[in-house]
Amino acid sequence: MARPRIKDVARHAGVSEKTVSNVLNDYVHVSERTRRVVQEAIDHLGYRVNLAGRHLRSGRTGVIALVVPELDVPYFAELARHVVREAERRSLTVLIHQSGGDRERERAALAGFGSDFVDGVILSPLALAPDDLRAHTGVPPTILLGELLTDGADHVAIDNERAAREATEHLLALGRRRVLTVGGRDDPGVGTAQARTRGYRAALAAAGIALDPASLLPVEAFHMADGAAAVRRVLAEGIRPDALLCLNDQLALGALRALHEYGARVPQDVAVIGFDDVEGGRFSVPALSTVAPDKEAVARVAVALLLRRIEEATRPAARPDGGDGAVGGGPGSADPQDRVVAHRLVLRESTEGAAARDGTW
Repeated sequence: MARPRIKDVARHAGVSEKTVSNVLNDYVHVSERTRRVVQEAIDHLGYRVNLAGRHLRSGRTGVIALVVPELDVPYFAELARHVVREAERRSLTVLIHQSGGDRERERAALAGFGSDFVDGVILSPLALAPDDLRAHTGVPPTILLGELLTDGADHVAIDNERAAREATEHLLALGRRRVLTVGGRDDPGVGTAQARTRGYRAALAAAGIALDPASLLPVEAFHMADGAAAVRRVLAEGIRPDALLCLNDQLALGALRALHEYGARVPQDVAVIGFDDVEGGRFSVPALSTVAPDKEAVARVAVALLLRRIEEATRPAARPDGGDGAVGGGPGSADPQDRVVAHRLVLRESTEGAAARDGTW
């Protein structure tokens, strides 16, 4: 059976092919009755938009890449789900790539994997250097997630420094004074861990608490095993914190395990707060307090900004010499966008105790 075409839908609905096209493209000046009749015809005939043809006519593939360090870190898996949903809403397909935090893999992603297969890239880098981004020509257009490595790059993130400060202030407001930071970094880098550590230090300074270098507990990776190992290490040394700021929920979940092994009660003896609001933290015992980034907004803003850059890159524009050219769209663009999305503290049992549970028994 031949695949139904727009003219078949138009004939079945008793409207013009242009009207069907207007409905498919969600054109606002279409009456609800006409929209309903066309949609019924589409459903009856099983019509599907020929995305390949649409993208071919526009000079695009309709494929974007999402590049994250690790897919088995729940934050990135949850973020990927939101990116896929948002891309599908815009008739885009998402190629998901795991970089492992390797610089060469991230540079390959920045270059579109050396092919014209992807129209644009959403990249969460760990190892890229500012020089890598300065050398990027904007082809393919690229949106960065996480901390901003250099000026001139399109970027979407939460305010990590502010979020960590708010989380630390919450712990201090509970009367905690021996606050350790699991994953803390005491170096001048520009990564997420460094930004969150700066927020922690700012909160301590505002409270008049001197920073003890031993309060920063570096980790090799942001996994549960690393969080547990870091907390076991300080407890074995005889250090007894009354609060832990963990720089992601995986570290916090590992910390909860280590505290349990040592007989420490949470939150009575040690209050614990994490970052990312992943699903596992909602079901841990006790349920984990956390900083919740608006992951849906991160995805929505990143995809919208990338699509805008893709459209700019494929739209002919007049050059100063009068010739035809294309508008660049990635890092190095004339008007780079630095978008900050919302975050909020979600307070649960690990800092507030059983009273923080939703509802009553």
